[in-house]
Amino acid sequence: MSINCSLWQENSLSVKRFAFAKFSEVPGECFLLFTLILLMFLVSLTGNSLIALAICTSPALHTPMYFFLANLSLLEIGYTCSVIPKMLQSLVSEARGISREGCATQMFFFIFFGITECCLLAAMAFDRYMAICSPLHYATRMNRGVCAHLAIVSWGMGCIVGLGQTNFIFSLNFCGPCEIDHFFCDLPPVLALACGDTSQNEAAIFVAAVLCIFSPFLLIISSYVRILIAVLVMPSREGRHKALSTCSSHLLVVTLFYGSTSATYLRPKSDHSPEVDKLLALFYTAVTSMLNPIIYSLRNKEVKGALSRTLGLKKVLTMNR
Repeated sequence: MSINCSLWQENSLSVKRFAFAKFSEVPGECFLLFTLILLMFLVSLTGNSLIALAICTSPALHTPMYFFLANLSLLEIGYTCSVIPKMLQSLVSEARGISREGCATQMFFFIFFGITECCLLAAMAFDRYMAICSPLHYATRMNRGVCAHLAIVSWGMGCIVGLGQTNFIFSLNFCGPCEIDHFFCDLPPVLALACGDTSQNEAAIFVAAVLCIFSPFLLIISSYVRILIAVLVMPSREGRHKALSTCSSHLLVVTLFYGSTSATYLRPKSDHSPEVDKLLALFYTAVTSMLNPIIYSLRNKEVKGALSRTLGLKKVLTMNR
């Protein structure tokens, strides 16, 4: 369904209001997708909130690894809340419009949380590297001050990149069409609506992706290569198993997140397809945020124990054994 852009702009030079593309003209398909996304959204909010609460209320989990995990859980809550509610509204309502300011705000928070997650995942990999490769110096080198600084840098980097990219894109004029071929205000589909030459903006997005997505990923790979080398020379089979088990959840989360984001932002422009981009966006905004708390809770006895105590289920679990 096309939208008359004259209804959405104050003058012929700059669109003041956008609209998200309709997913399907078939109401049943939209309702099915709405139900699935709503379910994933609720599971994500519940799971991440419980993990953050369990870590904060369990002194045994006041360690660097769980400090970063609590940050990641809080980040995932913000990440999904910045995108999913408006996506759900657009799926079941004809009110699919969003103001220019609202679109800029959504884009800022989406970039802010996304870049912060890249940096936090790198900090978590560095923490595992220090714990396994330098266990004797781990307590001193990963003290509270160092952990706090790593977290502040991660959140700060997300804020700086978010402000820079959002301001750079929305300093452009948007002449129409005003329909964003996406579920939310992501960078490529919004930039596609801008007037004139956008090559500088595309270059800025690519540079930011390389610096803030690819560079942390290289740090993660480097950390795990060194971890693998250290594990292979461990004399104890039990020690090798324990070392790898502490890293497996993080590696799985990294694979899910970086696989989808890299495919979106590091592909050449000529390879982009609106349908593929929507599917990838749905994956890294809804699916991974839902899977993260499940991965960390199911594969970690300490987190499961803390969740049980938080929910008051310890006695019930003991009786069932």
